[in-house]
Amino acid sequence: MKLKNFLLVVLSVVGSISSNAQSNLLNAKTPAEIGKKTAAQLESDNDKPLPYGYVHDRDVLMAKTTWELIDLDERINFPLYYPVDTAFVGKERRSLFQVLLDGIKSGKITEVYGDDYFNAKKTLKEMASTFKFRDTTQAGIDEFNTDIEGYKSGRKVLDKQFINETELSAADVTGYKIKGYWYFDKRQSELKYRLLAICPMATEARDKAKGNTDGIELFWVYFPAIRDILHEAKAFNDRNSAMPITFDHLLNSRHFNGVIYKEENVYGDRTIEKYMKDNAQMQLLESERIKEKIRNFEQDMWNY
Repeated sequence: MKLKNFLLVVLSVVGSISSNAQSNLLNAKTPAEIGKKTAAQLESDNDKPLPYGYVHDRDVLMAKTTWELIDLDERINFPLYYPVDTAFVGKERRSLFQVLLDGIKSGKITEVYGDDYFNAKKTLKEMASTFKFRDTTQAGIDEFNTDIEGYKSGRKVLDKQFINETELSAADVTGYKIKGYWYFDKRQSELKYRLLAICPMATEARDKAKGNTDGIELFWVYFPAIRDILHEAKAFNDRNSAMPITFDHLLNSRHFNGVIYKEENVYGDRTIEKYMKDNAQMQLLESERIKEKIRNFEQDMWNY
């Protein structure tokens, strides 16, 4: 009897998740209704990100801050990268970068910083040339010089054919840097991880216009402040389309592959490449050594 009740609970939970994941697809009478739910459906769903539990400072027996690089060329990280072209997919499918960019432009994401220590905030106005860059061609400069006074006074307007407009897209993102906090919770006797910040790596629009393809840190976003937005956005699940994974769940569950490139240390948090120079293999081995050091702390707790 107990097994029967358990199975009924599991089936009801799975059914509710599946119905939520359908995004009203089976109930829509027109394409405009797809993805829209009634007030009653929204109230019954109560779909929110799982809140973090409170952790007292005295319960943290050991902790270590690490920085990792997520390479989007790796297959396991593809859900963070695609889709790069939104012209051929539904409105509900967007890449992680597009979700972050739309949130910043709409004003929903405000905890944006220029560094991973959250020292200086960055505004949308300050990042305008990062996302979109307009430049005048040489032909446009020559045209402007033919009647400088006319263009300055506003009597003449430079034609659009003389303007080059370069815009940053999801296809330009090469990876993500993340900052996280590993800690051992002595109350629950468990090693846990808390994601603190995320940063897309790409070429700025103004550099892209010049033909530069080197990826740099565009901006750092404080992760706990954007969990609600990431929970609403869904990553593609190639195993089951009825149950897409939210970006919040994907990142919190560490369903990606990242390589540690820095840990907090006495040398001013120097990166691995600064003391393992010109040797990619040794840098990778050092990254694995740091991972092993963190894992071993939990294992050593149970050795006598």
